[in-house]
Amino acid sequence: MSVRAHDGTPFDINVSIAIVGGGACGLTAALAARDTGRDIMLFERDRAPGGSTAMSSGMIPACGTRLQREAGIDDDTPERMAADIQARARGAADPELLDLMCRESGPAIDWLMERHGLDLELVAGPPHPGHGRQRTHAPPALDGKDLVAGLAAAAQRAGVDIVLGARVTELITDNSDRRRIAGFIVERPGGKTERVGCAALIFANSGFGGNPDLVRRHIPAIADGAYFGHEGNKGDSILWGAKLGAELRHMGAWQGHGAIAVPHGALVSWALMSGGGILINRDGDRFADEARGSSDLAPDVVAQPGGFAWAVFDTRLHELAMRFPDYRQLEELGAVRTGDDAADLARAHGVPTGALSATLAETGLQPPYCAIRVTGGLLHTQGGLAVDDKARVIDPAGKPFPNLFAGGGAACGVSGPAHWGYLSGNGLLSAVTLGRIAGREAAGITQ
Repeated sequence: MSVRAHDGTPFDINVSIAIVGGGACGLTAALAARDTGRDIMLFERDRAPGGSTAMSSGMIPACGTRLQREAGIDDDTPERMAADIQARARGAADPELLDLMCRESGPAIDWLMERHGLDLELVAGPPHPGHGRQRTHAPPALDGKDLVAGLAAAAQRAGVDIVLGARVTELITDNSDRRRIAGFIVERPGGKTERVGCAALIFANSGFGGNPDLVRRHIPAIADGAYFGHEGNKGDSILWGAKLGAELRHMGAWQGHGAIAVPHGALVSWALMSGGGILINRDGDRFADEARGSSDLAPDVVAQPGGFAWAVFDTRLHELAMRFPDYRQLEELGAVRTGDDAADLARAHGVPTGALSATLAETGLQPPYCAIRVTGGLLHTQGGLAVDDKARVIDPAGKPFPNLFAGGGAACGVSGPAHWGYLSGNGLLSAVTLGRIAGREAAGITQ
């Protein structure tokens, strides 16, 4: 991913604000900028918007929203939300960035619903582990593809130009100010290239989980593990930022998942674990505290004999999980095995009956039981470009680049320096809040 100075060749296209990436961050940024009347052009390398967002459950944590108030939750403040996220991050999240995201979270959800017509609900049931209040907002089907579809439809209604199958390959800096972005080169299907000039550029093109070299360099602990994220997450923005002299922060942070169905490769909802489900290894032993969360437990699952485990739960939890599309698909594929009692379940999975019976006797689970064979893996990186309170990319001295912004997976989030700091929803929290800020602030400098 190269960066070079503008040589004076005219650009083929000029736009006020260009956005790289068509997931939740890029689409939210486009809506925010378009609200100001600016001309926006969003470039997405795939044939449809989506990215990592489309592979998620579409759940966005936010406090002080209208939906919370309607549900009788009127005491969820930015301070309370920040304390929950900081507790999971062991105090290592940037406090100013965290405060900013939490303060912006509620207004962002209300804005998306009321101004742009997104269909979001406050997720029913108890909060996800680590969240002191139910603050998770998502499409009714709990599917990230629905979130992307809603954002893309809103962007089209707002008049955002979305260019698909367009891969940005090179940045072009201003010849007299190498910190200012003049434009970039985009490659279209068939190898055709175009030079695009812009007054402001927003990186919203996710992290680097799909780049084995960067993963091995920054998070070697999971380098040999499975990757279950979007294959387009090559870390382009991070590589460009490094060449520009931007600060890279918390590059060892990542979101893992400790319950990925084997061999299906689909995520098993952690609601099963937070509701009382357990993880056992092939010896029938429970080897971890599931309340630690899905990301924190990913390496523990991989470390079990054979590199796998079983998520064990009962039919009560099975019925609750059937509201998740991915879980319903797993059930249809036969990944969910049942047993009338512990002995029956043990025989179905080749687990020692005595050990499994003893393990289940210490839980609140009731027969009949269910189990899914799972492993752990990397979903998404959480480190990236450091940004300020205007979502501007900054250098190690804290000086912002004048017209370069970042959010979502391209920017450093609030999960601290490692996998254990990820709290459910942190990724989409960063995408929506920083995306909205980036769009708003980029519009402000292009007047």
